[in-house]
Amino acid sequence: MIELFFVTCLISDPQRCTEHSLLFEERNGVHTCMLESQNELARWVAAHPDDHVVEWKCRKPEAGDTRI
Repeated sequence: MIELFFVTCLISDPQRCTEHSLLFEERNGVHTCMLESQNELARWVAAHPDDHVVEWKCRKPEAGDTRI
């Protein structure tokens, strides 16, 4: 598994930020995450219009993450 880890902040209150994690099957390693993550982030932002993504990266997953 490869994790898409990202941080979002409220547009109305940029100091209120939240960490998020989505998991990808490890078909092509980090390359798959890098290719698919932009679409996943766009879907997430469309579903959460009060937030914006301030940081994201692909990495090995940590315990307790949610699979997509």
